[in-house]
Amino acid sequence: MQNLDQLATETADRLEWLAEFGKDPQGGVSRLLYTKEWVEGQNALKEWIESEGLEARFDEVGSLFGTLKGKNTNETVLTGSHVDTVKNGGRFDGAYGIVAGILALKYLKKHFGQPVRNIEVVSMAEEEGSRFPYSFWGSKNIVGIAKREDVENINDFDGVPFVQAMENAGFGFRDESKGPREDLKAFVEVHVEQGSVLETEKISVGVVNNIVGQRRYTVEITGEANHAGTTPMGYRKDAVFAASQMIYEIISMSRETGDPLVTTVGKIEALPNIVNVVPGKAIFTIDVRHTDKEALVAFTEQMTAKMQDISEEHTVEMTIDMWMDEDPVPMNQQVVELIEKQCKDNGLNYKLMHSGAGHDSQIFAPVVPTAMLFVPSLKGISHNPAEFTEPTDLAEGVKALIGALYELGYKE
Repeated sequence: MQNLDQLATETADRLEWLAEFGKDPQGGVSRLLYTKEWVEGQNALKEWIESEGLEARFDEVGSLFGTLKGKNTNETVLTGSHVDTVKNGGRFDGAYGIVAGILALKYLKKHFGQPVRNIEVVSMAEEEGSRFPYSFWGSKNIVGIAKREDVENINDFDGVPFVQAMENAGFGFRDESKGPREDLKAFVEVHVEQGSVLETEKISVGVVNNIVGQRRYTVEITGEANHAGTTPMGYRKDAVFAASQMIYEIISMSRETGDPLVTTVGKIEALPNIVNVVPGKAIFTIDVRHTDKEALVAFTEQMTAKMQDISEEHTVEMTIDMWMDEDPVPMNQQVVELIEKQCKDNGLNYKLMHSGAGHDSQIFAPVVPTAMLFVPSLKGISHNPAEFTEPTDLAEGVKALIGALYELGYKE
């Protein structure tokens, strides 16, 4: 296989090149859906794909495909990731999966020629939900579940309508009378981990077998605002005191339950938020994730029951809004085993693991046999200009992807 140092350099250089499209003055990358920077990035990728002797095309909504044509053009193995970023994000998230896919197709074409079935890399239009209140626009259109009505009346933070931005970029809606693609036989996404497991354990490649389910809540506690000096402690209905006890119990319960459950209280507000007023209202969010649906449901039911008990104890009112309820998504066992075998055969340092973050793979998995590959992230940092992966680890991920695509695309 290609020299590791050479592959590491080429991968890192291409990521730096792509990061120029949307380079942010604050040091990161801002390449939001349908912006000028996004259009320039997609067009630059199209030129690169064509320069490697691959066929390039856009779909209706702006996802870019590069194809190494197979003898059987009715079957396609797909790889890739999303081209959009968060505002002032890193240069690896999403972009690495696209660069790795192009480099993998380049290698396969040079060394093995025409595959049995098509092998295709995709630079998906959008995944992050950073510009508009909608996410996975690229992958949801590929699998045929995106709906026109979901985006027809949404705007970005500057008031620009989604449809106007899409049309200005030169794209439009897909024909919803046509079904999803029927040629897709597998999807493999390679991605930076966005966590610290691989780095901590000094492992180069993670083979993902599950994407966690998520439940997200907004909790509002209503007590009674009152004078901080004249209201005795026993007479208070202190919303922050009640909320703080709830938060303590939630996190304690999560720590007792242990991995792979994770619980985060990421946002807290107190009202009226004045130094000499007993707070009459507290608002906080909860994010709970687990790889097992039943365990996720059981924990969140136990959590809400405990919060209700605390609410009654403090004689405050509580409302809980569960605004996200996403089931865990298992990866395809056959594809996972195939990738694991390739890692063993090529002597790669790998481990089986789950993904604690959402990815395009969770959209593909219910309809296409899907698996993911991770490479380490320095200190687990992501969605941040400091996002970084060592070039040698980037190269190991590309090697693992080459092996997987060879098995899926060249074997009868």
